[in-house]
Amino acid sequence: MTETAIRPRRAALGGFLKARRARLSPQDVGLPPGPRRRTPGLRREEVALLAGVGITWYTWLEQGRPINASGQVLDAVARTLRLDRAEREHLYRLAEATPARTGVRPTDVPGALVEILHGLDPLPASLTNMRFDVIDSNAAHRGLFVGWHGLPCVHRNLLWCCVTEPQARERFLNYDEEVAHLVARLRSSYGRYVGDPSWEEDIRRLLDISPEFTDLWARHEVAEPSVRTHHFRHPAAGDLIFERTELTIASATEFRITVYTPQNDETRDRLPLSRLPT
Repeated sequence: MTETAIRPRRAALGGFLKARRARLSPQDVGLPPGPRRRTPGLRREEVALLAGVGITWYTWLEQGRPINASGQVLDAVARTLRLDRAEREHLYRLAEATPARTGVRPTDVPGALVEILHGLDPLPASLTNMRFDVIDSNAAHRGLFVGWHGLPCVHRNLLWCCVTEPQARERFLNYDEEVAHLVARLRSSYGRYVGDPSWEEDIRRLLDISPEFTDLWARHEVAEPSVRTHHFRHPAAGDLIFERTELTIASATEFRITVYTPQNDETRDRLPLSRLPT
């Protein structure tokens, strides 16, 4: 990128940081109000102090000077300025430090995996990444989790859909054991992505909104994939017992196909779940 193209980006970055700094008061971040201020918001030195960066470095960042800004440092600034997810990604783009992982689009998935996934009907199956984002699912999987949320799902993530949904325990009968295992799996995968802004942001948000996740995350337990038994209470089919198996994919190691296999005749006889009334 030429200097002519870079200059407006740096100016936009400086303007964005100043605007976000101006909307916070010292009290918002736990600082004493101090003497009357000529302009609203935090001072540059206060942002630098709270973020753990040098005042000169932060001043240069706002001034649009050509300095290196790592993801970890930008994340500290974003936390200090209380940026939400959209604002954080905007910050990274302006600083030319876009997170390496911003979610996987269905178009990123090999077509053969999608065909295999949907060919597993009537067994419920989903395609996820190592963060448990649901990239795709077949009709049987959607039938298994129908009515799971009190409101439309906005997360598309197995773990989020458990720890943020008040009704999850009513539907997932061995919830405590299996959610603890999911968090241990996430902790194990996280070891590969420590410092990745996308991972750090997801975990930060979970810690903010879920005391349950906070407690489980603090245990530092790790786990490998294993065959698990899941007990569900389906609104139309009643109690169901499945064996949950994760299939790794040699040609796409960031993905997993998760398959739910019936563990008793009652569960097997109620498939396919997609034909049941919702």
